[in-house]
Amino acid sequence: MAACTALSLAASPPHSETLESALVQAYQNNPTLNSQRAATRAVDEGVPQALSGYRPKVAITANGGEQTLSSTAKSGTGIGATYSKASGYNSPASVGGTITQTIFNGFQTANKTRQAESAVLAQRATLRVTEQTVLLSAATAYMNLLRDNAILDLQRRNVEVLQEQLRQTRDRFNVGEVTRTDVAQAESSLASGRSQVLTAEANATASAASYRQVIGTTPGKLTAATPVDRFSPRSVPAAVDVGTAGNPGVTSAQYNVDVAEQAVRVAEGALYPTLSVQGAYQKNWLSTQSVTTMDAYSASILGTLSVPIYQGGAEYSLIRQAKETLGQKRIDLDTARDTVRQNVVQAWGQLEAGKANIDATEAQVQAAGIALNGIREEARVGQRTTFDVLTAQQTLVNARVAVVTAQHDRVVASYTLLSAVGRLSPEVLGLRVPVYDAQVHYQQVRDSWAGVRTPDGR
Repeated sequence: MAACTALSLAASPPHSETLESALVQAYQNNPTLNSQRAATRAVDEGVPQALSGYRPKVAITANGGEQTLSSTAKSGTGIGATYSKASGYNSPASVGGTITQTIFNGFQTANKTRQAESAVLAQRATLRVTEQTVLLSAATAYMNLLRDNAILDLQRRNVEVLQEQLRQTRDRFNVGEVTRTDVAQAESSLASGRSQVLTAEANATASAASYRQVIGTTPGKLTAATPVDRFSPRSVPAAVDVGTAGNPGVTSAQYNVDVAEQAVRVAEGALYPTLSVQGAYQKNWLSTQSVTTMDAYSASILGTLSVPIYQGGAEYSLIRQAKETLGQKRIDLDTARDTVRQNVVQAWGQLEAGKANIDATEAQVQAAGIALNGIREEARVGQRTTFDVLTAQQTLVNARVAVVTAQHDRVVASYTLLSAVGRLSPEVLGLRVPVYDAQVHYQQVRDSWAGVRTPDGR
């Protein structure tokens, strides 16, 4: 009984690893999560890119070099016409600058800004989806390893029992109490038990590798884990309502609808007139057109109004395309809600089944243990065979494995339900880890006018 309940009742040894510490390691080290954080920071840059449409564009030009000129001029007409020729070398140079400011562009800058802001919010929701996926994978990997280590321990203990059973059977055979068949049955059971140990070792090794991949550290001594039912709603309808309203997958789909709506408005902006103002100044020394000009300058402030009449029809196609994409995103939102609803109901059913399964398997272990003790006593007085004892022993081992598996499923199901309703986060779980705040980077870059270094100095 001590072996079969090791998964949930084991005492915590010094310096042991807990599920909470494993989740902290995954939250900090998982490469998939860190990659998604970098993607979120990249999406943040879409907002200053859109805001750049409000800002002036400044350019400075300069040129210089050597040239030779030759020109022939005609004066007069007919027979009395005269010709004069001018030629020479000079070194023309010029500097100039222009400032261009867009005044109106069909509200495209405003709509692009709103579109970029919605994209940022959608990406943050996607980041939350990744956080939940990583935390659920970490909890599952932890529990898988804990389960497989417990099963491996059970199988090793079973081999020890079978070895003792084989020794006793051989002793009884030597004194004529049992036949050679009983010895063969005991030997077969021992060989099967050793095979199960090898299988359990392979499963534990695979689980350890998965643990290392998801959490990012080599597993140590794992301790017991408890379910997180206390963070989930108390009924299926409440869980469905919370999930369809707060699951980050639904939130991401909602913001993607906003992005698509703004894309329609941006495309429609191509049908509006545009107005811009440009100021220019240029200073020339010598001339590229005449050897007699020594210097000149020009300065201007000009407004430009452009009214599109017909541009080949591409702008209309882009508007229709954006509207179809908007329709698709609205359908994706409905699909996301349906998916969350199905996941919540499924996770709730698995959690309820896991709770009931623990009670059933523990009762199975108790009954199997009583049956094994009774069969052993009956076998001593010749009322049971060695095969009956071995069968009862294997039944007890299977029942203990079922308890370990049920306890594993119970904890994983509680985390799965918490993820389905959108509450699997460091804040809800109370993990002792600095929470990644995407708003910090967004505020650092939103109003940046210049500079190529990222806020972290790269």
